[in-house]
Amino acid sequence: MDKPIIIKRPVYTYDRGTFISKSEKVVTEYPLTIQIHGEEFATVVCTPKELEEMVVGFLASEGIIRMYDKDVKSLSIDEGRGMAYVTLNHKPDVSLHLHSKRFIGSCCGNSRQSFYFHHDVRTAKTSLSTITVSAESCFQLMESLQQHSDVFKETGGVHSAAICNSSTLLVMRSDIGRHNALDKLYGYCLMNKISVRDKILVFSGRISSEVLLKAAKIGIGIVLSKSAPTNLALEMAEELNMTTVGFIRGTRMNIYTHPERIVV
Repeated sequence: MDKPIIIKRPVYTYDRGTFISKSEKVVTEYPLTIQIHGEEFATVVCTPKELEEMVVGFLASEGIIRMYDKDVKSLSIDEGRGMAYVTLNHKPDVSLHLHSKRFIGSCCGNSRQSFYFHHDVRTAKTSLSTITVSAESCFQLMESLQQHSDVFKETGGVHSAAICNSSTLLVMRSDIGRHNALDKLYGYCLMNKISVRDKILVFSGRISSEVLLKAAKIGIGIVLSKSAPTNLALEMAEELNMTTVGFIRGTRMNIYTHPERIVV
């Protein structure tokens, strides 16, 4: 049986000097351990939905696989045990990984980044995208992302991300971990052979270096966010030929890198 994404919990709400007993919806936090050829590779804390996509996207972003149909022999999920069993058509190259087993929490912090910066040279891609998007479309895409973020509306506890063309959301995913939401998108694209060179990433959270690198690994050339970027993310975006746009709110936004892709 599929694990619920949202559950109700009893809470006491304090309002104007009074405690009120009620129930509130909270998002599920679920640990999934990934095994490759019977060996534990990583445990990812995530939202229990689109787990196969997340595993595929995660392994691709780590450089373990490149193509889903050629590299993955089998993939099965045991939700009851919290296990993902992966068999590849080749022996995985884990020689450059820092640890034989890692725990990746739902929050993105320095412990995760210390892993990424040792390996991203193999998997981050310089964007060759020639797509442009109008300023008005940036606002419309962000509004559409927020309108369709149903789990966030109910719980306030997830990040949302979507792959888009210049006018429409094509596929959207949500997760308690922003990196997981991006892995789910990556996995979906690999499993369905969707080219992303001419696509746009619309994202609900801040553009950290990790988010920027995830987008680069997917192959995205334009990243739109309603939140702020970090300086390191912008330095990477400049080098990787990626357009970053932040603080998309109302009728205002900031274009930080490679502004030639945003047109009036």
